[in-house]
Amino acid sequence: MTVLDSHQDAFGHTNNVSYLEWLEKAAWSHSEALGLNIAAYYDLGCGCVVRKHELNYCLPSYVGEELAIGTWISANDGKLSTTRDYQIIRLHDNKTILTGRTHFVTVDMQTGKAKRMPPEFIRAYVPVT
Repeated sequence: MTVLDSHQDAFGHTNNVSYLEWLEKAAWSHSEALGLNIAAYYDLGCGCVVRKHELNYCLPSYVGEELAIGTWISANDGKLSTTRDYQIIRLHDNKTILTGRTHFVTVDMQTGKAKRMPPEFIRAYVPVT
């Protein structure tokens, strides 16, 4: 990711909303690489929705800086909950500028109510240890 003017806030550094958008894109890219895109969610009748985000802003980033965004599954209870971790590194000095975690709950795609995760989620969303 390259930080653009449009990512900056009134303080002259990257806006927290930009970081959250980047994390969402990384999460979907990872999920799709695991074979679970939004179409698969609808086919299974089950999806993952955010219950809570935890974001730790370690250092600022500025226009023109190149960032690497990593994400992985850190927990899956095999029932209702999955946890995804994130790290954003500023490439010119290899400094971590953000760490984060998102807690997901599995829901029925039609009703939005909590639903036990299907075997496809258990197989795909394996925690990295």
